[in-house]
Amino acid sequence: MPAARVTVTLPPELVEEIDRRERNRSRFVLEAVRREVTRRRREELRRSLARPHPETQELADAGLDDWGRGSKPSDSSELLDPGAGRRVRWVAGKGWVQAKR
Repeated sequence: MPAARVTVTLPPELVEEIDRRERNRSRFVLEAVRREVTRRRREELRRSLARPHPETQELADAGLDDWGRGSKPSDSSELLDPGAGRRVRWVAGKGWVQAKR
C-alpha cells in the first residue's frame, strides 16, 4: 500500500522517549495512530448504541424479528448452494487463494 508523508511536530522530550523505545519512529507513530483511530471508532459506536438515531429506533420498535420471520424462505437450502462456490483460504502476504481439495 502506498504511504502518504505527513509532518508531525512533537515536543523534543516526547521524541526522545519514542527513540528510547523504538528504533523506527514512523512505525511507532503509525501503530499509535492506528490504536487511537480504533479507540475512537469504538467510542463512536458506543455513543451511537447508547443514543440510536430516531429512525433506527423506530425500526427496532416496529419489530425487526417479526419482519425477519416473515421474509424467510420455508426451506433454508434456498438461501445457499454450498456446491456453487470455490474453496479458498487466507495466505498472509497473498490474500485469498484457492484451496486444494
